[in-house]
Amino acid sequence: MASKYSLDMTKGPFLKKILRFSLPLMFTGLLQIIYNTADVIVVGRFAGGTALAAVGATGSLVNLILNIFLGMSMGSGVMTAKYIGARDEASVKRCVHSAMLLSILSGIFVAIFGFIFSEQLLVMMDSPEDVLPLSTLYLKIFFLGAPAGMVFNFGASIVRATGDTKKPLIILSASGIINIVLNLILVIKFNMSVAGVAIATIVSQYISAAVIVIVLLKMQNACKLDPKKLRFHKEELKRILYVGIPAGIQNSLFSVSNVIIQTTVNSFGSVAMAGIAAGSNIDSLIYTCTNAISQTTMTFSSQNYGAKKYENFNKIYFRCVALTIVIGVSMGALGIFFKEFLVGIFSTDPAVIKIGAERLTLILPFYFFCSLMDVGAGQLRGMGKSVLPMMVSLLGGCGLRLLWIFVFFPHNPTLIYLYYAYPISWSITFFVHFACYFIVRRQIMKKAGLGIRK
Repeated sequence: MASKYSLDMTKGPFLKKILRFSLPLMFTGLLQIIYNTADVIVVGRFAGGTALAAVGATGSLVNLILNIFLGMSMGSGVMTAKYIGARDEASVKRCVHSAMLLSILSGIFVAIFGFIFSEQLLVMMDSPEDVLPLSTLYLKIFFLGAPAGMVFNFGASIVRATGDTKKPLIILSASGIINIVLNLILVIKFNMSVAGVAIATIVSQYISAAVIVIVLLKMQNACKLDPKKLRFHKEELKRILYVGIPAGIQNSLFSVSNVIIQTTVNSFGSVAMAGIAAGSNIDSLIYTCTNAISQTTMTFSSQNYGAKKYENFNKIYFRCVALTIVIGVSMGALGIFFKEFLVGIFSTDPAVIKIGAERLTLILPFYFFCSLMDVGAGQLRGMGKSVLPMMVSLLGGCGLRLLWIFVFFPHNPTLIYLYYAYPISWSITFFVHFACYFIVRRQIMKKAGLGIRK
């Protein structure tokens, strides 16, 4: 069975295979970021500061709604990888068809919910009156693309579980170019402002979803999709949800705190919102690169967990930790050095550039902790623990940020002081995940009757 798949993650050399797997994943993530980044650049340059603030203000809300379902796509990838590692073709097939049906139904639900409640949710976030109409319009159109986004993310997770990270990269390369071209045409030529960038995004999403489905239809292994066999298989669905729901809740917990932070930012006005939106797009590029390592450690650990090769956990985790530190620190340093230039890509307003650059100065020196935190959570999920990283994130991520916002921030209500919540929560949560890894690994090795190896 192993010969049918792109990469055997249960045998070394691990660093070489980790790089082979993660590098295309990094570029794939960067192309996904291009969707939103292109939106922000185009509206900031050609539609004005209010439109930039309108698009930027929707990010945390979108993540809050989507993350719970995208966590389930993560669950489908973890379980597919585990079954591949265990050489269980029948379970792989059932997992694939349960996951793809789940993606379709989830996407439809998110589209309906998001379209109906966009304005109400933005009002709850205290979006300024000058931004609210454009933000609402952007969100309503954006959520119409949710079914396509779900299908692509679930499908891509399955493809990556086989070790193939190149096909999703190629798909998003093409759809990313289409997104940028449509952005420029709809905003500059047709003056469609935020509606134009939202339409460009969902068109690109539906193209990428269609192509990933074609890839699954043509696969020559147990991951091959047969539309006639789309149905829920109780055991596989239960396991996907067991991994995916806690993963989605964990991501959503961070989004809850981000929504509250965004709500606080909104009280500073549209200029502050635009500056924060521009700065956020810079550090999201770093996050995307290092998040690829988090997905890598999760997938590699899942295959080894399924194959019962527990002795490989340390080799995988510590190589991924080292890569994350190298990427996070080097990209963070570059971001600080070129901060004004980078924020200036999104806006020419000096006030917006100043606010965005100040945010980068505070956030980027500590950003590698955010990445290490995700790597630790990914490793634990790959080792069969999904509730544990969720609970750690509940207390360390969401809890600490809310404590900062409601207890410490009122004593110094400035934007810079507000954003101290991020590095504090990242670093503490990482160290707790780090300790949990050793505890869980010891339990697994002991249960398997194996000695603890360094």
